Amino acid sequence: MTRSKSGSLAILFSSAAALGAASGALANDPRGSDDDPDFGVNVCGGLPSHAALRFALTQAQSQQNGGFGLEMWGTVVNRDGVVCAVAFTGSDRGQQWPGSRVISAQKANTANAFSLPGLALSTANLYFATQPGGSLYGLQHSNPVDTEVAYRGPAAAFGTRNDPMVGFRIGGVNVFGGGLALYNAAHVLVGAIGVSGDSSCADHNIAWRTRTNLKLDHVPSGVSGDAARPDNIVYDLIPQVGQQSGVSASGWGHPQCSALATSIAANLTPTAH
Repeated sequence: MTRSKSGSLAILFSSAAALGAASGALANDPRGSDDDPDFGVNVCGGLPSHAALRFALTQAQSQQNGGFGLEMWGTVVNRDGVVCAVAFTGSDRGQQWPGSRVISAQKANTANAFSLPGLALSTANLYFATQPGGSLYGLQHSNPVDTEVAYRGPAAAFGTRNDPMVGFRIGGVNVFGGGLALYNAAHVLVGAIGVSGDSSCADHNIAWRTRTNLKLDHVPSGVSGDAARPDNIVYDLIPQVGQQSGVSASGWGHPQCSALATSIAANLTPTAH
């Protein structure tokens, strides 16, 4: 069977058109382009911009939080786990622990991944249950961080509006304080925030205050036992011989970092209703 020259050209142009259409589809995917001007509208609607996150995070970090007063990283993900914003509080990216950038994203992913429209779980709530012998032991090894997303460059863009993680799913599970689910005024679960850079207890307090500043704290219920603060960190670990961290009476306990951090957590602004 032979094919005419005009027929071959038609097939060629048809293939080129198909490739163009595929490229256009990729451009509309969150992973398709970091510079998609519609990215924030289409994927991150209702979530804070980079500027809003940085402002709220900086305001929260500037308060006494029971830690070392260190500069912080913060990350927001949407309900699908796509990174929408990454920010830091210092004058440049070197003023925070470099490793905390990805940890903040991991915490955001965790709080989103294990919260529901009717039940919020903070990363702090997962600590005790994921220890050896706990009911959720091994959870911290599931859903690993996508290292290609975590360490793509350029590093000069880390923590800026064009952070290379933005538009990608980071993954990861973290089981200590600093990650909180985000619920809007309509009580809709829209994603989560993760904060890292200080002690895990201070991270929780800073994340809480950041969420309050963003007015995304309309939390329906949680496991803390505090109706005013449903997904608050729980400090009920009772020391026991042979148990490094002790035993949690509630099953959702977290180790104490300092007496001040514990006191601050107990008096954090109640969630909105």
